[in-house]
Amino acid sequence: MSPLSSPPQIAVIGAGPAGLMLAERLSAKGFPVDIYDRMPSVARKFLMAGRGGLNLTHSEAPETFLTRYGATAERLRPMIEAFSPQDLRNWADGLGAETFVGSSGRVFPKALKASPLLRAWLNRLSAQGVCLHLRHDWQGFDDTALVFSHNSETRRVTPDITVLALGGASWPRLGADGGWAAHLGARGITIAPFRPANMGFLTQWSDIFRARFAGQPLKNIRLTFGEHSRQGELMITRDGIEGGAVYALSAALRDALETTTPVTLFLDLRPELSVGQVTDKLARVPTHQSLSNRLRKALNLSPLHIALLRDCGNLSDLAQSIKALPLRLTGTQSLERAISSAGGLRFDDLTDTLELKALPRVYAIGEMLDWEASTGGYLLQACFSSAVHASTHISQSLSARP
Repeated sequence: MSPLSSPPQIAVIGAGPAGLMLAERLSAKGFPVDIYDRMPSVARKFLMAGRGGLNLTHSEAPETFLTRYGATAERLRPMIEAFSPQDLRNWADGLGAETFVGSSGRVFPKALKASPLLRAWLNRLSAQGVCLHLRHDWQGFDDTALVFSHNSETRRVTPDITVLALGGASWPRLGADGGWAAHLGARGITIAPFRPANMGFLTQWSDIFRARFAGQPLKNIRLTFGEHSRQGELMITRDGIEGGAVYALSAALRDALETTTPVTLFLDLRPELSVGQVTDKLARVPTHQSLSNRLRKALNLSPLHIALLRDCGNLSDLAQSIKALPLRLTGTQSLERAISSAGGLRFDDLTDTLELKALPRVYAIGEMLDWEASTGGYLLQACFSSAVHASTHISQSLSARP
């Protein structure tokens, strides 16, 4: 066999974490990589995540970790085993963004932000010869060419390998708006409808409660919906609730709301106590005192706890209301406000190497695939792992070519 006259060209569409990681892996092996993105700067959603500390991954046991991906856990297993949470930590450490494990088991860079890591990452990509093409809005395929709109002009590119890393459909102002679904649909590929994931929910607060408590957190509580339960915290919003504990149950709540409205979520204000212990503590405070004083002295409940009980609870059965306060949810926040999205390219339309069955030499990675997970590091981990998985197989395929 004779060598190629020139190395194969690889085009990555999407400059988020998945696209950048795949470009890094392939360029490190000597393959020329061009990244195209419609925004004027890269990794905007990644930088937004950094405002909350940049939760890269989670330190829990591998089998427990995989369960966080629900029905798609086995599809993602080979990817996450090939690039594990520890591999992700080692990678970040190698860029000078040393990581640590927080009290909840979540993994963060010590800087608690994304910008230092991203700067080091982009320097590495530049040193490896990766070319960034910004303000290039992908318009779909023209036969075998990729068509981009750039500064009111049309540009066509014909790479040997195309990797789609276009994200989902949440937070469209940061770059990913799901518009790519129409381009693949034009090629006969069906897309699972986009739905919000890791989002807040709507409820009907009283005007007084909303005016006083919107924007306040409720910490150390437990939420229960059917067989799903999660301890953590939530945030009161003007129209409902959001926050880590809510996001953990968001898929089950969303699915239920698609068939029944409203649904009832139960809130345990004192998860460390049993109903009997709550009853005993309440009995120790004289009943002639005001309700607020009794709740404050007996259970150290805050004004927010007490207002919630007045707004949603049965005051004739205080102990039960404290342990299972019903919140009636009437809907979800919009896809545009969701942290992530469900839906996208179905795994059945992809090979095990993430190549589109209908489009040879076109691969897809990251959040544009039809999987979802709660916050806690699982979202970024799967994006990175899918990129490494695809890059390994692309490299093997190209290296085997005559």
